[in-house]
Amino acid sequence: MPCFSHLASQLAHGFRRLRPPYDEDGLTPDPEQPREKAIRNRNLGTEGPEITVLGLGTWAIGGPYEFGWGPVDDQESIAAIRHGVESGINWVDTAPVYGLGHSEEIVGRAIRPWRAGDEVFLFTKCGRNYYSKSRISSNLRPETIRAECEESLERLGVDRIDLLQFHWPDPDTGTPIEDSWGTMVELIDEGKVRWVGVSNFDVALLDQCEAIRHIDSVQPPFNLIQRSARRDVIPWCREHGTGVIVYAPMASGLLTGKYDREAIENLAPDDWRRRSANFTEPALSRNLRLVEALRPVGQRLGTTLAVLAISWTLSTPGVTGAIAGARRPDQVNGWIGASEGRDREPHRRRRRRARVTAPR
Repeated sequence: MPCFSHLASQLAHGFRRLRPPYDEDGLTPDPEQPREKAIRNRNLGTEGPEITVLGLGTWAIGGPYEFGWGPVDDQESIAAIRHGVESGINWVDTAPVYGLGHSEEIVGRAIRPWRAGDEVFLFTKCGRNYYSKSRISSNLRPETIRAECEESLERLGVDRIDLLQFHWPDPDTGTPIEDSWGTMVELIDEGKVRWVGVSNFDVALLDQCEAIRHIDSVQPPFNLIQRSARRDVIPWCREHGTGVIVYAPMASGLLTGKYDREAIENLAPDDWRRRSANFTEPALSRNLRLVEALRPVGQRLGTTLAVLAISWTLSTPGVTGAIAGARRPDQVNGWIGASEGRDREPHRRRRRRARVTAPR
C-alpha cells in the first residue's frame, strides 16, 4: 500500500468537488433538503443497458447465515430499496446465497411498484451452493445454474433476469468453465436472462468465457484498500468492451469513518466482518490509519468519507458503476451524493453506442 499522504494527495488533486446538500458541519447529508443534481448514467459495456453509476447492494439485508451482517428488519430493508429507487437508482444487485434466498425475496417484494426490467434492472448471481445448509461451496454445474435461475425467477417475481452473474469461480466440482458459460448462453437464448456476467474472476477465466460469448459485465472487489483490479481485471474489461460494476467500494463500511475499534468490537456476534481480514489485525491498524488520513481530504472537498470512497472508484477509467449497500433509508442518504454531477469525459461504448432499452 502506498504511503497515506501520497494517496490523500492523489485524491485531493483528482477528485472534483461535490456539492450535494450537507448539514452545517459539512459531513452528513441532510435528508430534509432535496438533491438538485441528477444521477449519472453509464452504459454497461458495449451490449448492456444504460445504468445509474450507483446500484443498490442487498447482501446485508439477507439476514442471518454464514456470511450475514447481524440482525435485519425486513420492513426497513424494503424501505431502503424503495428509497434508493425513488432517489433515481435504476438497478439492484442481489444473490441467492444472501440470506439463503431471503435477500432475493425481499428485493422481489420491494420492487413491485415498478416495472422490473424497465424502470428497475434486477441483477443476481448463481454458483454458490448452500442447499445442504452445512457449508457454502461453489457449484457451476449446468444443472445447478439452471435450477438456481428458476428459483431466482420465482423469488424475484419476474419472468426474466436482467443480469445473471457467476458469483465465484468453481474450484469445487471440477466443471469446465466452457460448460458453465455455455449454459448461460442457452439461458439467454431461452429468454430467461438478458445479459450475463461474472464476479471475482481473474483474467485467465475471463479469456475463456469471452472466447465463447461476450461477457457483459464483471464484478470485482474494488476500493481504496483493495485496488488490485485496477492492474488487470479493469484494463481487460476496457479492452473488451465489458462493463465493470465494483463491489465493496466502502470496504464493507470501513471507509465510511464510522468504525473505530470500539464499534468493531460491538459488531453483532453473527456479523461476518468479525472474521474479515480487513477488520482484524494486522490489517485493521493500517486500515484505520488510512481512514484518518482521508478525513481532512473529505473536509477540504466538502464531502463525506463514504461519498469520497465511492467517487474514487467511479473516477477509475473502465468502471461503469459501484454497488453500495443499505439496510435503512438513511444509509442511502449517506452515499447517494457520489452519483451526482457529470462525468468529465463521456463514458462511451467501444463497439456499439446505441442505448439498449427494455421492451415494454
